[in-house]
Amino acid sequence: MLVALLAFARLYYVTHQTPPAPAPGQAPGAKPPVKITPPDLGPAACRGLDAVLGDLLSPDGGASTSGDAGTAWSDARRQLGDCPTPPAAACARGPALASLAPLTARDGVPRELLATLCERCAPADNPCGQAVTRALQEAARRGNPDLQEAHWSLEHAGTALGAACQELVRQAVGPAAVTGADVEPRLLAMLEELAPTCVTTGQLPAPLLNAAAVQQGSRAPRLATLHTQGAVEAKAIEPDQQKGPGDAFRAFDRDELSGVKLSMAEVGSDGALRLEYAPTLKYAVSFQVLATGPGSLRAHIRAPDGVGRQEPGGTGFFVDPTVCRFRGTGRWEVCKPAVPLLDVDAVSVVPERPAVELKELEIIGAR
Repeated sequence: MLVALLAFARLYYVTHQTPPAPAPGQAPGAKPPVKITPPDLGPAACRGLDAVLGDLLSPDGGASTSGDAGTAWSDARRQLGDCPTPPAAACARGPALASLAPLTARDGVPRELLATLCERCAPADNPCGQAVTRALQEAARRGNPDLQEAHWSLEHAGTALGAACQELVRQAVGPAAVTGADVEPRLLAMLEELAPTCVTTGQLPAPLLNAAAVQQGSRAPRLATLHTQGAVEAKAIEPDQQKGPGDAFRAFDRDELSGVKLSMAEVGSDGALRLEYAPTLKYAVSFQVLATGPGSLRAHIRAPDGVGRQEPGGTGFFVDPTVCRFRGTGRWEVCKPAVPLLDVDAVSVVPERPAVELKELEIIGAR
């Protein structure tokens, strides 16, 4: 009985509690408003950085707020030092800073400020990465961008270095590594200027670099000096598959009297004869040709998406540097590229006139 009375008393107490009074201006029974926490805008140094940079870029150089332009620049440098990731608006001030801070200027503070800004801005907002892209685009349009300024921008691109090197590969290395492309001299000069940084940091694929060095030859000699692969033990390696005339095997039968005739009518994107390697030929160091009639050999090397030429059917991209031009005198001719070709998928034989006969072909390399 006592237990039942205690339970009844507890139930009565709970059901007869007076609800709390509503907040001023709130209707009875309404739920209290949800408290919204404003987003974290980062350190105070980041929140005010754009305004500070804008003041520096004003005609008086920030003297109106600090009383002295030199002090204003020093204060801005300290504030940027306290901002780990500058906002996009502050990063967008980069080009204006660059125009005030030429590499030859005696006052190094503006250039130091630009360097710190570039090294800390996110890749999508990075002014130095964007400067490299603009310089490549200008060079491709027959412009005359400052090579040293582009080099400095790449060196200070920070987290945007990878993206900047990818642009270099897409806009310069790819076009320089394909047969028949007309690459502007200024773009080749830009490639020679920027490639060492991307090679040193591992951002430029060696197969594409070597392909460009072979294709351009004396037009861009510095590219060949960037080759880092050591010597390999090479030998003649026959292709795993042949596409072209049915008697193409005669070019590899070690009989100098037999051969395969190459028809100009069958010359396509793969030449009149395509010799494929599976797996890829890791190194191709030289080519020996015995033929009657002139022609050329092109290597086929895979490339990242958007670089070089697109495969038929859209299955990928590749570059196809010309690795050998032979006159076809009926005697052995040796072509040794300045640097080895790497990761070669195939070699195409392209005749330059009708009735060219390929007697023998040796591709010297290593798996």
